[in-house]
Amino acid sequence: MAKIQRRQFIRGAAAAAAAPVVASVVAEPAEAGGGHSAGVEPTVKEPVTTNTPRGSERFFDSYYNVVRGRVPESYHPWVANRQDRILLYTRTGGPRHAHLGPALAAGMNPALTDAHVLQNSIIKWMGEVGIGVDWTEDVTQMPGIGSPYKAVVFGSTSRDTMWKHGTAVSPTAAVNTTTGAHLDAAKTALRQYMRAGGGFVGIHNAIGGTEYNWVYYEGLCGGTQYYDHGANQNGDVLVLAKDSSTEGLPARWTFKDEWYNWMPFPAKVKFLLGVDESTLATKSNVHPGHGKFHPLTWCQYYDGGRSWVTALGHDSLAWTDGSGFVGQEFFKRHIVNGILSAMGNLPFCS
Repeated sequence: MAKIQRRQFIRGAAAAAAAPVVASVVAEPAEAGGGHSAGVEPTVKEPVTTNTPRGSERFFDSYYNVVRGRVPESYHPWVANRQDRILLYTRTGGPRHAHLGPALAAGMNPALTDAHVLQNSIIKWMGEVGIGVDWTEDVTQMPGIGSPYKAVVFGSTSRDTMWKHGTAVSPTAAVNTTTGAHLDAAKTALRQYMRAGGGFVGIHNAIGGTEYNWVYYEGLCGGTQYYDHGANQNGDVLVLAKDSSTEGLPARWTFKDEWYNWMPFPAKVKFLLGVDESTLATKSNVHPGHGKFHPLTWCQYYDGGRSWVTALGHDSLAWTDGSGFVGQEFFKRHIVNGILSAMGNLPFCS
């Protein structure tokens, strides 16, 4: 049996490098993103009678075993009671960014301190546009089937963030197949949440070292994973496409970040922001970078839901209003509108 190639839809870095730069806006490589299906999101539940949603068979990704890409007709309007509310999830199973502060107590909406910069900012920023926020680092709180949240936001999560660590601490319990322990129940919950038309937002380390070995999550993040990065440094961000989350941003603006490199290169997505690599002093000691097309933010429909992810957001000052951090006001606008689009409150990935 012939082996199915993992990346039939992209011929490598050469295609990306060939993309021209016009007035600070980089054209998307045709093979990297694929064409828009020109459909609209359905609003009525219909019986599932085929392997893939009607009209979108050609967008089925056999590697990730889902329909994914810029395919609005594949959206699943299965939950009628979605609320203007999101769940912010910041659990770390490995390295923890300073902007997250100390690990949070169990349960929903535990006490926050001034050190919980990202959490406090997202609560404040979304409150300013009328969106409620619950927050947690409790793996048992992951939304699942029928959840009323319009989006779940992974903020700088890391490593095995959806594994219920510490449950099987006894060697005998670890191999006891008669127990009701479900140590990766959060994975099942997130998959079922997306399949019912949920929204997913991944910020910074959520696509920079989270669930490395879960293929479904890699697809959810655009068919890619973080490989490495250069120095935390200033660079020029480029707007790659018109979108709800890029509205009001200048075509080129300066920001400071780590500028993640990707492997494999993201594909079947709509690219929204990128970085001009010529403005970076260093890229990394190992990864060669992405030449003239280095994406940072993108969106896609995935397995019935919406996914919007960005690599930006390393520095705590980027999350702090009035900090004077270069590009902070543009970053804030991008994050807020990206979340609103994943919720469906603004046009998504259109």
